[in-house]
Amino acid sequence: MSDLKKSWWILGTTIVVAFLILGFFGREVYRQAPPIPERVVTTDGQLVLTKEDILTGQQVWQSTGGQQLGSIWGHGAYMAPDWSADWLHREALALLEIWAERDGAPSFAALVPERQLVLQDRLRKELRANTYDSATGAVKISAERREAIGRTGRHYDDLFGGAAALARLREDYAMQNVAIPDPERRQKLTAFFFWTSWAATTERPNSNVTYTNNWPHEPLVGNRPTSANVLWSIASVILLLAGIGAVVWWSAFRQRAEPAVEPPLTDPLAMIQPTPSMRAIAKYLGVVVALFLVQVLLGAVTAHYTVEGQAFYGFPLAEWIPYSLSRTWHIQTGVFWIATAFLAAGLFLAPAVGGREPRFQRLGVNLLFGALLLVVAGSLAGEYLSIHQQLGLDAGFWFGHQGYEYVDLGRAWQIALFAGLVLWLGLMLRGLAPALAQRDDSRSLVLMFTGASTAIGLMYAAGFLFSARTHLTVMEYWRWWVVHLWVEGFFEVFATAALAFVFARMGLIANAHAGQAVIVSSALFLFAGIPGTFHHLYFAGTPTSIMAVGAVFSAMEVIPLVLIGYEAYRTSRKRYAAPWMERYRWPIRFFVGVAFWNLVGAGLFGFLINPPIALYYMQGLNTTPVHGHTALFGVYGLLSLGLVLLVARFLSGRRAWRETPIAVAFWGTNLGLALMVLLSLLPIGVAQAWASVEHGLWFARSADFLQLPWIETLRWLRIIGDIIFMIGTGALAYFMIGLWTGWSYEPEAATVREGLAGSVPSLGD
Repeated sequence: MSDLKKSWWILGTTIVVAFLILGFFGREVYRQAPPIPERVVTTDGQLVLTKEDILTGQQVWQSTGGQQLGSIWGHGAYMAPDWSADWLHREALALLEIWAERDGAPSFAALVPERQLVLQDRLRKELRANTYDSATGAVKISAERREAIGRTGRHYDDLFGGAAALARLREDYAMQNVAIPDPERRQKLTAFFFWTSWAATTERPNSNVTYTNNWPHEPLVGNRPTSANVLWSIASVILLLAGIGAVVWWSAFRQRAEPAVEPPLTDPLAMIQPTPSMRAIAKYLGVVVALFLVQVLLGAVTAHYTVEGQAFYGFPLAEWIPYSLSRTWHIQTGVFWIATAFLAAGLFLAPAVGGREPRFQRLGVNLLFGALLLVVAGSLAGEYLSIHQQLGLDAGFWFGHQGYEYVDLGRAWQIALFAGLVLWLGLMLRGLAPALAQRDDSRSLVLMFTGASTAIGLMYAAGFLFSARTHLTVMEYWRWWVVHLWVEGFFEVFATAALAFVFARMGLIANAHAGQAVIVSSALFLFAGIPGTFHHLYFAGTPTSIMAVGAVFSAMEVIPLVLIGYEAYRTSRKRYAAPWMERYRWPIRFFVGVAFWNLVGAGLFGFLINPPIALYYMQGLNTTPVHGHTALFGVYGLLSLGLVLLVARFLSGRRAWRETPIAVAFWGTNLGLALMVLLSLLPIGVAQAWASVEHGLWFARSADFLQLPWIETLRWLRIIGDIIFMIGTGALAYFMIGLWTGWSYEPEAATVREGLAGSVPSLGD
């Protein structure tokens, strides 16, 4: 069997085995999810709440922005509390106070230490006891606990309902003054909060571990790391070290076997004549930059709310765009512009790979463009209406806000987006068809590019496998199929194949070698990445087996990132291989930036929070956006911008660019991102981690801690990185506009001096 066939067998086996693991343990997610009781009743038979109350409360939570306002089980926004941890702490304190009152004391704090210890032990036993009856579907609680639930519920009713006494707390949480006007909706919301807390403190049958693997850390009720948590963390570190050593050895061996390639004397890409559909991609580039600008501005607003709560430098902006909405739009526009950049690059490359322009391809490209604009505008408007409570609960899920990060857009808009992806896939396959029919040394590369395109087009459908009332644990399983597999998995494979095609077409690497390298690197990445999805689900109501699989495979996810960093360095050196490569130096630098942040953001900062013991204390803290920003923008953002510049370079013809704005854009965005993390997000995250270990997650997320003066100073320091980042963004927009107007081009005489005379179209031609 040839080496190429072996590579295909490795890739095929890898994908099958990885999805079998994901599917088999996904069955355990369904089977062992925390039960939603039909009824919660007191021991004397009084009804407290029902399953209908809990599920309706889940919909109410979704309508407020869901994970964009506080978090549940650690997943969501970092302003406002984690509602599960906050409810748990408040209910525990309320129950202690009630027992102290029964003892005749004015408060729990007034009791003698010995009596306090007795009541704390009683608290742990009562809250951790599993009284769920699978035959009747009922959970039984004491009358005192019912009273504690009532007291805790009134706090949230006042908080979301606009009670004047909690106005300062709402400002600290960056909440609207009246987030939920309807009293009935507020009551249902408290039922949902109670259930998420109940699952976090109730032990599984025949176990001393809660449904959420003892998360969150809460000393009051005995929530502490499990032994499995510690052991699988150790295993993940050992596997990481072993894997990096293996990859370094394999990479050194492969380098010796790589054939030397003599670069051509002239630019082969200059021979590609842009087709009508390729020229139609220019407007996609404009939308990418416009959405990028909007996202950055929304990010600035969202960050400012962390210090001023309900205003933007004194202006009451939150009356129209509250934190939950600005954060929703910030994330959603980020997903939109990055995805649009990938779709545009694919549509541009498809005719180049296939070698001809399919009939009506330009019409299809234009129709897809209109569909994307409709989805963007419609989904953003629907999210506004939902968060302002202008839609019914069912209508809100379909046309407003689904409530879950990265899949916030209403289900109808999600279906429309999927239809657009299917249209995109059809256009891609039409363009690639001639190349697929050929059996030459580039066939493997074409097949990988086609396979990755197919996965991008179809994998988004995983987001349809949950509904508004799906169990929260099951919903998280499918949501991470979209976020982790669609975005972090197959987009990565697509980008790898696209860049390999470009460099092979430039004559810098051999077609056969490029194809085999993409196959092997994709196999390595997907083998770790597909089951690695489970590292998001350690504490989402899943069993210990999910923690074991997630810890092992997520550690291995870092391994290919080491290889990618090494490959990027070698790629960056290729710009010296021929004089004409200087034309592509800035797209290549963006790709090198991707490799740096892949290693630092996705690798280092990702592994900072991925081992179970680390995530136990840090889930839902500012250490998560450290990883999120450096991975999402540092990797996929810079990759998208590199692809945009590469396409723009082709569409600009032979004209020389004025490159100073690109240099400002590159260094501004990278330096701004680094300062944003090092001056603000990371120090706050580390401080929160200390508070979480010392006192519990509730304290690390509380207003009492986050509004400390020195923490607020750290939040203000973020403005330094934000301003530099915005300068870089503005420089990129200035440059891209100049490609249409002409000011981003050198005079024609300079083009001639560089030996690039010939056709000199602008991007707008």
